[in-house]
Amino acid sequence: MARRALKLASWTSMALAASGFYLYSNKYLDPNDFGAVRVGRAVATTAVISYDYLTSLRSVPYGSEEYLQLRSEVHLRSARRLCELCCANRGTFIKVGQHLGALDYLLPQEYTRTLKVLHSQAPQSSMEDVRQVIREDLGKEIHELFVSFDDTPLGAASLAQVHKAVLHDGRTVAVKVQHPKVQAQSSKDILLMEVLVLAVKQLFPEFEFMWLVDEAKKNLPLELDFLNEGRNAEKVAQMLKHFDFLKVPRIYWELSTKRVLLMEFVDGGQVNDRDYMERNKIDVNKISRHLGKMYSEMIFVNGFVHCDPHPGNVLVRKRPDTGGAEIVLLDHGLYQVLTDEFRLDYCHLWQSLIWTDMERVKKYSQRLGAGALYPLLACMLTARSWHSVNRGISHASVTASEDSEIRDNAATYLPQISQLLNHVPRQMLLIFKTNDLLRGIEAALGTRASASSFLNMSRCCIRALAAHNKRNACSFFRRTRISFSEAFHLWQISLYELTLRVKGLRLAGWVSALLCWLLPAPH
Repeated sequence: MARRALKLASWTSMALAASGFYLYSNKYLDPNDFGAVRVGRAVATTAVISYDYLTSLRSVPYGSEEYLQLRSEVHLRSARRLCELCCANRGTFIKVGQHLGALDYLLPQEYTRTLKVLHSQAPQSSMEDVRQVIREDLGKEIHELFVSFDDTPLGAASLAQVHKAVLHDGRTVAVKVQHPKVQAQSSKDILLMEVLVLAVKQLFPEFEFMWLVDEAKKNLPLELDFLNEGRNAEKVAQMLKHFDFLKVPRIYWELSTKRVLLMEFVDGGQVNDRDYMERNKIDVNKISRHLGKMYSEMIFVNGFVHCDPHPGNVLVRKRPDTGGAEIVLLDHGLYQVLTDEFRLDYCHLWQSLIWTDMERVKKYSQRLGAGALYPLLACMLTARSWHSVNRGISHASVTASEDSEIRDNAATYLPQISQLLNHVPRQMLLIFKTNDLLRGIEAALGTRASASSFLNMSRCCIRALAAHNKRNACSFFRRTRISFSEAFHLWQISLYELTLRVKGLRLAGWVSALLCWLLPAPH
């Protein structure tokens, strides 16, 4: 114990020394925002959380009822401390906390439930700060650019906030403005996180969270470049233009910079707001199917994936022209580009999971770096128990008890989960986050794990694999055979889907007849 405490003190001192060095070396840093108080807060929180885990569980038999109860209490205390740290230090800390809060089926629920509040507790910049950023980037005052500009933002996030405005030519726009200090702050925050994660690893070697720091290092500079976000928006709009139910707001490049992004203003309700959909007569099941189609196309066919589909970034509305249901996709700062090798292995893996081919599940899980932990990877991807994976994930819906079991297992197998996350390709990490966010939306809508969602995924996998095979075919005859095979397998899926619908209608007819018999109409 004394040795561990000494290690903790040593690493704390190193963290403070490193932090002090970069504070001293950067003349643009405001000590009130990024000085010793800010760094000391992060170091102190990490030390307190580490000490809590070291001392609270050491005298309790591992795996006992008392141990599980105590562990849950430590998780909850630690999650609250971490949440307070993120709210206090803002910016990058909130962004990383939001990422952790989205990993519903990978982290203990005490953490995910506590950190979810960070989506609604992002800081707001003052109007003076907003004017300063617009003045510096666009060279003009707000009144010179806009007829009106709402002081109260439509929404605030960890890195930016969005205001509604009207241009002089009458166009209503959404103006995304980056928080002024976040750019300078981000690289230093990541350095601090890296030091702290390394310190925790010294104390708890089984917990490996460098993947989180690596992801932040790679993605934050891209998210802080709003021109990159604009390009992503235009790319995905072109890529999915055949979906008439999808709306991606247009970008106005003439008034966009790295810190200011002007977009077409589009209103709507959040995608998890079932009451809004019912009030506006929007079919919940249709929205869920559309969302599944859209993401299956991104992941399996195109390998270009919008990785932040939390409800604030996915709106629904009725189209002004046709009155049909429409999904509005916002915030295009975070995309994952999948390599062909990863995308095709991932297609094969999902096909194997959907059709319960366990040999191929093992093969393609191991190709994706899971090794002996391939059952864990299958459970993490599907958010189903290993028993359900073996029985067939498309054959039965998720029960409340199974969902609870999966969440409890996230705490039990946390060391193995962190080990797996360090071994799978980095592309997989944002896919996990995306999957969990989409499952959260489906759970809110009551459409989780429907057969149609698996069939749509299977269609996209078949199309993606066939397109790859045709590109590599060396003869017309071979390409024709692949096309026929693709058409046949797609026809099989359509036939299976039709069979399920007929069965559903027949079952509904039987239930209706039974109710009529049991409850005859009064005379």
